[in-house]
Amino acid sequence: MTLEDFSGFRPTTEVVPDVVATWERARGQRGAQKAPVKERVGLRLNRDVVEHFRQTGPGWQSRINDVLEEYVKANET
Repeated sequence: MTLEDFSGFRPTTEVVPDVVATWERARGQRGAQKAPVKERVGLRLNRDVVEHFRQTGPGWQSRINDVLEEYVKANET
């Protein structure tokens, strides 16, 4: 490519502003939530419980949440 080729280019922010906005989002920030946001808590669990769920692979924390959620639903009064 030559300098003449580059002179005809437009800034990316003009061409695809929504994509640039996504790129510029700070690392670790999430977009708008479709469902209520979970609450971060510190929780101490027995080692064997944690090991059991970790062995099930990625998403193990969510599976713990699912088990607890089922328990709550089953024990609502």
